[in-house]
Amino acid sequence: MNHAISYIIDFLLGDQKSVRHNCRIGYTSDPGTFYLYNLVIAASSFFNEQVYGTPLSMPALPLKEIEGVPLLFGEAETAWYGDTLVVYADIIASAYFLLTRYEEIRRRGVRDEHGRFLGKESLPYRAGFIHRPVVDEYGKLLRGWLRETGVSITEPAPHIRKIWLTHDVDAPFYCRSLRNAIRETVKGKGIGSALRLLKQPLEKDPYYTFPWLAEQDNKVINLLGKKRSNALYFLKTGGKSAQDKPRYSLRTPDGAALLGLLRSRQAVVGLHSSYDAGKNPLLIAKERELLGRISKQKIRHNRHHYLAVREPEDLALLERAGITDDFTMGYPDVAGFRLGTSRPVRWINPANKHVSSLILHPLAMMDVALSEAKYMNLSYEEAFDYCLRLIGRIEQAGGELVMLWHNDTVSELQTREGAAAWHRSLYAALTDELAKR
Repeated sequence: MNHAISYIIDFLLGDQKSVRHNCRIGYTSDPGTFYLYNLVIAASSFFNEQVYGTPLSMPALPLKEIEGVPLLFGEAETAWYGDTLVVYADIIASAYFLLTRYEEIRRRGVRDEHGRFLGKESLPYRAGFIHRPVVDEYGKLLRGWLRETGVSITEPAPHIRKIWLTHDVDAPFYCRSLRNAIRETVKGKGIGSALRLLKQPLEKDPYYTFPWLAEQDNKVINLLGKKRSNALYFLKTGGKSAQDKPRYSLRTPDGAALLGLLRSRQAVVGLHSSYDAGKNPLLIAKERELLGRISKQKIRHNRHHYLAVREPEDLALLERAGITDDFTMGYPDVAGFRLGTSRPVRWINPANKHVSSLILHPLAMMDVALSEAKYMNLSYEEAFDYCLRLIGRIEQAGGELVMLWHNDTVSELQTREGAAAWHRSLYAALTDELAKR
């Protein structure tokens, strides 16, 4: 049993992974070896050398189901071979397909103008289960099948293991430089209005919503504590492309004030690697080093600007740059479970099946994905209901909740394209709900 398969079985078992060492779980298609195990997951042809990486490795729609759970490979059947329970539903290959973004190496030509594989192109969306952490559901099935064989294994009580309240700082300030004032003048506000914006205190800047965000986050953090909840701010230090505008410096007095505020609130600072770094991941190390030097923090967390981590293999350079935890794994156009799980998972490179030390934290929901017309285009009520249903799924799975709200989308001055006027009230309502739970 290779390392990737062993890791996936342990991942599916969750907190009960020690069970695998006390009983026998087999992953084989050889009936002659079934008797060696308490439980066998019958291996499909997915990992065969003649199949892996070819069109034959792609699931066919419509998908089968096993006990109400979508199944990518195998058959929805179980049978007893003596004392061995054999499950013909290949939940190992199915979980691997989702956790590794395997689909993206088979469909490299399917990318948007930013080089991203969009959620609406994905198998989970097309098959209708993007809103379900199906890999976590496989884990529940696996534990249930083990109980059928007489193995003592408990099912964890529903709970959210950790809440990450994350914020991408694409534009920390609206009008804090002469260039900003010229922009406002050209837009027709007039030189007087532009200069008044420029001269007002930092706290009055429309995009400087960080004190308000901290207040909302603390409703949750103060109740749960730092072990179960964190505020995490991703800051930019690089990028020269148009998509990296506005380029800002953390070395200015305003930048120092922002870092000081985050430090005083004990927020975690992470790297918002630039759009350029998404195209050329070799730039990540330099951007990380610069952010660490300015913030005087060890930078271990990353999220790509535009959520534009383009190819699965690019994560190797993220790991090489010294990043230990990545928070990019959500789709820009659909809220839900990009990796099929709500739990942090080690990155598995689908090109070589290598299990790395890099931890991926699945992003469940992002503000503009919910509201933007070309994405989900939800109303406030629809977005609130959808987010609550995602939170409920995470709670049932014992997973992590990772939310992304931008500081400028909660501004009372609406300038970001696709930012609904209700993002501020929705974030307040969701943090109120989390505090109740």
